[in-house]
Parts: sequence; C-alpha cells; structure tokens
Amino acid sequence: MAEATKTPVKYEPVIGLEVHAQVRTQSKMFCGCSAAYFDAPPNTHVCPVCLGMPGVLPVINRAAVEATIMTALALNCEIPEASKFDRKNYFYPDLMKDYQISQYDLPFSRNGWLTIEGPGGETRQIGIERVHLEEDTARLVHRRDPDGHAYSLVDVNRSGVPLMEIVGKPDLRSPAEARAYLLKLHAILQTLGISSGHLQEGAFRCDANISLRPVGATEFGTKTEIKNMNSFRAVFRALEYEIARQTAVLEEGGRIVQETRGWNEDRGVTVSQRSKEFAHDYRYFPEPDLPPVFVSREWVAELRARLPELPDAKRERYQRDFGLSAYDAGQLVASPAVSAFFERAVALYPQPKLVANWVEGELFRLLKEADVEIDETRVTPEHLAELLGLLEKGTLSGALAKQVFEEVFATGERPAAIVQERGLAQISDTSELERIVGDVLAGHPQPVADYRAGKETALNFLKGQVMKATRGKANPAVVTDLLTARLREG
Repeated sequence: MAEATKTPVKYEPVIGLEVHAQVRTQSKMFCGCSAAYFDAPPNTHVCPVCLGMPGVLPVINRAAVEATIMTALALNCEIPEASKFDRKNYFYPDLMKDYQISQYDLPFSRNGWLTIEGPGGETRQIGIERVHLEEDTARLVHRRDPDGHAYSLVDVNRSGVPLMEIVGKPDLRSPAEARAYLLKLHAILQTLGISSGHLQEGAFRCDANISLRPVGATEFGTKTEIKNMNSFRAVFRALEYEIARQTAVLEEGGRIVQETRGWNEDRGVTVSQRSKEFAHDYRYFPEPDLPPVFVSREWVAELRARLPELPDAKRERYQRDFGLSAYDAGQLVASPAVSAFFERAVALYPQPKLVANWVEGELFRLLKEADVEIDETRVTPEHLAELLGLLEKGTLSGALAKQVFEEVFATGERPAAIVQERGLAQISDTSELERIVGDVLAGHPQPVADYRAGKETALNFLKGQVMKATRGKANPAVVTDLLTARLREG
C-alpha cells in the first residue's frame, strides 16, 4: 500500500508585531498627574493637559525617556543623537485632543534585534524597527442601561500615561515564533523594571500584522492588522486563525484586503473592523509645543551602565554555574520574580536542580491553579528550603512533601510547623512498620501467594496497602525492604 503523501505547503506567513508597553513612572508623560490610574475612580487623575484643554503646554517626562532608551539598549538598538516628538492626527472618542503626541521620523532608537529560540532549540534573530515613546489614550467603557440600550463613557485617567511602542520587523514566520518573541520581550521589560507587563490591565498590548506569500517568494503579500489581543494565547490563536482564513481566500482565487481586524476571543475568529490607514493619513508633523531631544553619548553610556543582567545572560549563568539545562534555565528567567525566588532558595538550600524541579513543578502548578503570580503568594524561598531539608532528612516522603507544600502555599505556615501540627512526619521506625507490614500480609493472603509464585507486581499492591494503613506516612524504602524480607521468609 502506498504511503500517504503530505500536501505541500503553498504559503509562508510573514508576521510583524507592534507591542505597546506602558512605562512605569510616577507621573504621566506630559503632565504631573499620577500614572497609577488602574484602580482609581474614573476621571480622578486628570488635569487641563491630559484633558486636552486649549492653551495648555506639555512638559516631557525625563524618566519615561530614559526608560525608553534603556529598553532600546536592551534590544540592541542604535540611539540617534537627535530625536523629536510629532503629532499623530486622528479622530476617535478616546483621543481628547484629536491628536496623539508620538514619534515619527526621528524616534529615540532604530535598528535593533531580539534573539528567539525555535521548537528545536535553534536560534533566530528578529529585527526591531524602532522603540519610540508616545502618550496613551483615554479608555472607553461600554455599558447598557436597564432597558438594554448600549452607551459608552470616557475615562480620561489613562490619557497621557507614558507608552512605549516596540515595532518589530516582519521577520516572524509562525504563531509559535510570535509567541516566543512576545515572551522574551515581556521578560526583558519586567527585568528592566520599566513596565509591569500586566496584560489584563492593558500595560502590555500587541497588534499583529500578517500576510501570506507563496513559498520561495520574496515579495510581501497584502497584510492585515489584528487588534484586541490581551494574552499570549490570544495572539497565537488569532494568528493561526488568520493564516487559515487568508489561505482559504487565496485558494479560492480571492484577494486579501488590507484592513484592521479584531480578535473575538469567545468565537475564536478575527472580524473586519475598518480599512487600514496608511501613515500619511495621520498627517504627522513636528509637535510645536515640545523642543527636540538631544541624547548625548555620555547619557547613553550612563543608561547602559544601569542595565541589569538580562534574561539571556542570566540563562547562560544558570546553565554554567548551576548546571541546569537550557530548558530549565529558560523557564526560571522568564520572570524576574521567579528567578529571584529561585536564587534565594538555592542560596538557602544549595541543590539547584532539585530546587528548579520544585519551582517548575509544584510551585508553577499551584500558581496556575490559583491564577496568581509568584510575588502574590504566601510561599517564600525560605519555606521551600525548609521543606527540602525535611525531605532530605527523611522526615517527609515525596508524597507528604507535596502535601505539606500545598498547605504552605495556602496558609503561609512554615513546613516544620505544619508537619508537627498535623502529625505528617514520615514513619521510619522499623518496629512500628513491622507490625503494620505483618497485619497487611495476614490480611491479604492471595497477593502474598501471587508474589511467592513469581508475580512480583503483587509487591506493589501490598506496599500500597501499607501506605494506606499509615495514611501515606510510611517511609517507602523501609516498607519495601520489610515486605521483601518477610515475603522471602515464606
């Protein structure tokens, strides 16, 4: 029978991502209003500047400029000596002035790159077009009245919050690469401490540009832009859907229309929103109320010296100094809070591989189940180190240690206190276990006969009965030795 042949892939995706990251500053980009707007009552962090009142003058936030340049340096960008702000003109209800102060032809950086790893461990360099700085818009809140009529309100608290835009080049070739790029970029921003990176709060937002072209072609196809994605999973799913949609259109002889499409998470589809504007439609021109910004080489050197150890360098150190695999090291450096937890735990209990296994296994599992970040939990590196010490001494079995760790995670109590209060210490006393083993053997004559007849798997059943009788507290190794010795006696 002939083997089934694979259908050849006809089209190659071309993907470029535009990431907006709110800059963590005390005040807004061009005024003195607090940037800590997220939980504030609507329209309480406002002033004439961010309300767009006539005659007001913006003032540049130096901290936001420095954060943008540091991000650009971390992304291997060139930093021009001269930059400026521009007015980007468009009309939308969340834009108070009918223009946004942004950057166009002279941004703070250009020509950078970011290295990602493919599924096989291979590395690819993805280009960064630019990292520039602008102001965020207000926020529309959509509601319905008691009669079901829809209406919208405008909350201006977010208007004017510093916002970096990181424009990637169209170098990505799959949804998996796009996700790897976003995760890497997210880790870098969090390591720098420049952005909270909270996707659900809108502090890290992504728009994706995607087109298809015949495999082997060098010309780009017509692209669509996908918006409204607020998770890494959403970006991955939206790109997969759009690849399938565009492929179907091309296969049927249709033509891709350049447009903006929104991602509908509930339906798992992209939907057309509007035809895509070109840059000239925004009528950019230099912001007349702000001076040019000159970035001296001394200033760049000072900011470069302030860069912390970045994820790639930290991962290499974990592999070199701790003997971890590339995968384990990559998991631990994806979040600064996780790497800080790991390093503190290793300092207290210097067995890096064992610590890494518990962090990536039990801790990550509990974090996912509780839907919280590591710095939002009661568990500490001290807790983990103490737990591993109890495991090493034989006070706890592996199963009991996991049970205790769950209690630590839920309550914040010390492992030793939980063991004492709940009587969870492992039973290693031979005389006590001999009595329990004797009872189990006497109560289960058939498995005993099966084992002695050569069915060695019966030992596992008997071992399970001893563990059940001791509520999981028996030392498994001691139980195995006692059972084997007693069974061989007969």
